[in-house]
Amino acid sequence: EAQLVESGGGLVQAGGSLRLSCAASGFTLDDYAIGWFRQAPGKEREGVSCISSNHGTTYYAPSVKGRFTISTDNAKNTVYLQISSLKSEDTAVYYCAARFVGGLTVVAWASEIEYDYWGRGTQVTVSS
Repeated sequence: EAQLVESGGGLVQAGGSLRLSCAASGFTLDDYAIGWFRQAPGKEREGVSCISSNHGTTYYAPSVKGRFTISTDNAKNTVYLQISSLKSEDTAVYYCAARFVGGLTVVAWASEIEYDYWGRGTQVTVSS
């Protein structure tokens, strides 16, 4: 059974950093793209970043570009999201999700309906 488990969230002061992890089991990251999404209280879930495991191509939402870095360790079947220079508006539940791309270019990386598997999320709270 395919499963994604996020970890690494917590309470951090504004300007601080965290590293979120997304551990995959039941499938390998090869041929998959992994996306990170977040949902703040009272807001819709939004795409934050995505990485294509085959190509290493990365994608970022404009609001996080330059502050967040996505990476993958295929040997560990894990994707990471380094989040830095945190702001109060980064407070949200962060989810990772996987979609099969078969080595092709990722299209519409932030479109939730394109993703096959989802984790349960990890809470990130930024205090000002």
